[in-house]
Amino acid sequence: LNETLWDSLDYLVIDMPPGTGDIQLTLSQQIPVTGAVVVTTPQDIALLDAVKGISMFERVSVPVLGIVENMSMHICSECGHHEAIFGTGGAEKMAEKYNVKVLAQLPLHIRIREDLDAGNPTVVRVPENEIWKIYDREK
Repeated sequence: LNETLWDSLDYLVIDMPPGTGDIQLTLSQQIPVTGAVVVTTPQDIALLDAVKGISMFERVSVPVLGIVENMSMHICSECGHHEAIFGTGGAEKMAEKYNVKVLAQLPLHIRIREDLDAGNPTVVRVPENEIWKIYDREK
């Protein structure tokens, strides 16, 4: 980070692996971090990692700005049925316990992966479809 010539930045988003390992701890202690967004999935094991992350950020005085729940529901590509295949309610309970907001609950849909693999995000390729409406509602 220190050896890169950055233009003026409003935000620098650093996508880190899950957990509370050396990377997270070192970054939070070595650079001025103004806030963290914790990303999780609804599975219990992922939520445990997210809770550890929130606790670590609290210990190093980094405010948690909110929680993003990825893969919160599966949307069937054939019929459009929504199914919470990984569970429900975990992000909300965690947000309530730690007094932070759930910023977004994003769906799992094959179209998102296919479009991203092709280099064209679904929300750009087919504006105002169901997936776009979910993302738009979350901003």
